[in-house]
This record gives sequence, C-alpha cells and structure tokens, in this order.
Amino acid sequence: MLVLSSPSGAGKTTMSKRLLAGDPQISMSVSVTTRPPRPGEINGQDYHFVTNDQFDAMVSMGQLLEWAHVFGNRYGTPRGPVEQALTEGNDILFDIDWQGTQQLRQSQSGGDLVSVFLLPPSIEELEKRLKSRNSDSAEVISGRMSRAADEISHWAEYDYILVNDDPGQCLHEIRSILTAERLRRERQRGLASYVRDLLTGE
Repeated sequence: MLVLSSPSGAGKTTMSKRLLAGDPQISMSVSVTTRPPRPGEINGQDYHFVTNDQFDAMVSMGQLLEWAHVFGNRYGTPRGPVEQALTEGNDILFDIDWQGTQQLRQSQSGGDLVSVFLLPPSIEELEKRLKSRNSDSAEVISGRMSRAADEISHWAEYDYILVNDDPGQCLHEIRSILTAERLRRERQRGLASYVRDLLTGE
C-alpha cells in the first residue's frame, strides 16, 4: 500500500496520475465521498459518490479501512478492493491525508504500508499553484492554505519526504521508492522456496 499525501496544490494528484500511467503493477484505490461530483468526474472511477446515510452504513458495517472529514465532506477507503489487491500480490496507491494514513497504519493491513509526503518548494509557490487551477473561490483557497500548515506539521509521521520543486525528478524519486520497497525481502513472493531449491540443487 503506497500512500501519497501533500497539502492541496503540492502535486499528489499529478504524481499519482503519472505513476499510474507508467506502471501497470499498481492501481488506484477509489475512495468513497459524500461530496457532489465535480464537472468531468465519473462515479466509480474518480470516486464512489454516496449519500451521508450510505456512508454511515459503510462505517457501521466496518467496510472502510479509514475515513475522515475534509473540507466539510467525508472521504473513506473501501476495505474490500484493497484487501483483494493485496491478496493477489498487487500494489495499490492511496491519495489520502495524514488522518487516513494514520488509520491505515493502525489497520490489519498496516504492516504493508509505505507512506510518502510531498512538500511544496515554498508556501508562496503552493498558493500560486492553487490560484492557477481557476477551480476554487478565494474563500476556498484561503481555507486550503490554512489547512496546509496543519497538514505539513505531520511530515515526520511519513516514511519518505520529498520536495516537489521539479515534477520530473519528484516522479523519479517516487518510482525509486516503489522499486526499493517491492524488493524488500518480505515482499518477494516465493523467495524462501527459491532459495531452498537453489541450495538443494532442485
């Protein structure tokens, strides 16, 4: 389970899309949310859009690995698809915040979690990126900037910290982390039997 977190505007969505486009061995965890779809978003592909009552039911039935309130709406990770992907030996990518990352780490699957936090080059650059989107009001941007300081304060809870000042280099570093983590001894399936056969000459 690879988590990418960052303040809004620091690049996690862009990095996620580029990583997925270039690596068929990893898929995106599609979150559920109570917020309405934005123009162009597809239900089941970008998010699973649900009502508050449906979200409450998923929480009460233990169907979410993690969930949190973000900007007045709720977001969560469906348990079933994640556990199925891990069982099949596949990697899964999460675009979630520090609250969700903490909950994932505490879950039954938390031992297989690798977390990466992306920092912006500067606070000024972060605000510039948010304004350049032309998708949020000044009030929403102000709220995102206020939340950014809180999110950045949790940087030390992550395994890896990257400064996203050069998108190409940042993507290269994320891919390097993924490669190294895939090569960890405990994640190499069939390694014990391979070594046994190697030693016995079979």
